[in-house]
Parts: sequence; C-alpha cells; structure tokens
Amino acid sequence: MLKWGILSTAKIGVKDVIPAIFRSENSVVEAVASRDLTRAQNVADQFGIPQAFGSYDELLACDDIDAVYIPLVTSEHAEWTINAANAGKHVLCEKPMALKADDIHAIILAADRNKVVVSEAVMITYHPQWLKVRELIASGAIGELTHVQSAFTYFNDDASNMRNIPELGGGALLDIGIYPIAATRFATGKEPHRAMSEIKFDETFGTDTYSSSRIDFGDFELSMYVSTQMAHRQSIVFHGDKGWIELSAPFNAGKYDADCVTLHNAAHNKVETFRFIDINQYTEQADAFTRMVVNEVQPDGIEVLSLESSYNNQKVIDTLFTASIIETWTQV
Repeated sequence: MLKWGILSTAKIGVKDVIPAIFRSENSVVEAVASRDLTRAQNVADQFGIPQAFGSYDELLACDDIDAVYIPLVTSEHAEWTINAANAGKHVLCEKPMALKADDIHAIILAADRNKVVVSEAVMITYHPQWLKVRELIASGAIGELTHVQSAFTYFNDDASNMRNIPELGGGALLDIGIYPIAATRFATGKEPHRAMSEIKFDETFGTDTYSSSRIDFGDFELSMYVSTQMAHRQSIVFHGDKGWIELSAPFNAGKYDADCVTLHNAAHNKVETFRFIDINQYTEQADAFTRMVVNEVQPDGIEVLSLESSYNNQKVIDTLFTASIIETWTQV
C-alpha cells in the first residue's frame, strides 16, 4: 500500500481526491497537513486519517509518507512540488504544475535527482472514455481529423477565491485552459505548431475571465473558449471527414453529465454510444500513479502524465497569452 500525505485541506482534496484514494486498490491516506493544525485535525477526524500536521514541512519530514498530493494555490505548486521531491516523496500535484512552462524545468531536475515519480493531476486522461476516444481516432473511425471544438466555462465572481487573484495564479486559462489542450494532445498524439488568442480581463480582479483561441496542429485545428464568468458548460467534438466524436462530460465526468462517448457517421444514419458506468477518474488516477511508483512501469493502457507532457501543455498556454498581446499567430 502506498501511504499518501495530503498537503493542504483545499476543497478538491477533501471533496474528490481523499475519498478517491481511499477507494483505490493500493493506496491509503496516512496524513494531512495544513498551516492551521485545527483544520488539518478536522479533516483527519472526518476521514479517519491517522496523522495531522500543522505545517507542510512536518508532513514532508514524516518517514511514514511515501507520496504527497498537492492541491495548494497555483502559485505554490512548483515550490512545494520541488520541496516534496527533495524530501524523497513521490508527488501528484494539481494542475497547472507551474505558472510558466520554464518553471517546470526545475521540477524535472528535482524529480530526476531524487529518483521520485512526479506527475500533474490531469485526471481526465485516466478515464476510460478518453482511452476510447484515442482508440476511435487512431482506428480511423472518423476518417481524417480536421477540427476539434471545445468549450469549458463556469461562473465565479467571488473576490476571495484564488481563481480571481492574479498573484495566486488565478484566471481562466491557467485554471481550465489545460483541459481542452491536454485532451486534444492525449487523444491525437499530436503536438501544436502555432496559436492565436483573444483574451479579456476583469477590470476589478485583473484576471483573464474569457479567451477564444485557435491552436494549429498542422493536420487539424483546435478551436476553444474558456471562461470563469459564463454559465457552466463543457463540450468537445472531434470532427473528421467520415464522422465525428462527441463527449457528454469531457472534463468533469460523472458530475457534469453521464460519462459517454458518441460516434456519429458522415451520413447521419448511424450512431454508436459508448457508456462508462460508475467510473471515478480520481480513483483511476490514484491507482495508476501508485502502480507506476510500486512497479516502476507504466500501467497497461494507461499513461501516467509525464513532466515533459506537462511542460508541453503549459507551453501552449504561455503561447496563448503572448499571441493575445501581439494579435497574430505565434509559434508554440
């Protein structure tokens, strides 16, 4: 059993990841830490976690911990991922791994130096619906892929929320822009060459609250918009010359809608639906990460997200910010 420590009592950890680890085949949560010991103890009591710490350093110094999950604010991800790696802990860190792609170089060095597994928690790539999409595209089920269209939006105008605080790494692109980008790269195995984007910023918060982007992969294009001040919506369509693939809940599977992949043919006379029942992508993520740590090999059919892939995702987001300033196509 891999013994996990949770670095923070953030909502996503308490609501999604801690329960998911407890449901996994080969993991257990051994400790939780907060800068406030009372908060850590409350979470420990809620889940029956054996140990609670009043500082992150105390948890990293604990010999009972094999791996840590980091759901801190975005601006602290790189720092504490490196600290955890230097403490000899394997690390699963919430996305985005860093504020800029270049910041990930130091994380790669720390992981290599300490011989630990470090991965970004892009949970969607562990869901079997995305394995099915990748399989369908590779098999030619939609013919030649020409266009990917995606949207991911929600409404949040809470001034105290880190997503609306620039210095903490707030903004739509850093928070949710990674999903269409990572999903497209994962499903196609292709890398983008150039991008362009129009970005709008909130006058009060100073964060980007809307962006509309085009990302050129050479053979096909991804068009996407993301927003933190629009009604909740998520969608993605892979469109080829012989059909198209649509996901009902591409990013928040099991929460936004039912987990299903629909394949349409070009003649509009055949539809196949692939349904995935009772799948928790956070549990799938924990299982895959643990197998990678314990067996030192990629699990069958599952790719534990590499830091190099995280770098490539973040590089696209960096490019979108640059492209919005110079208002033209920009090389990724």
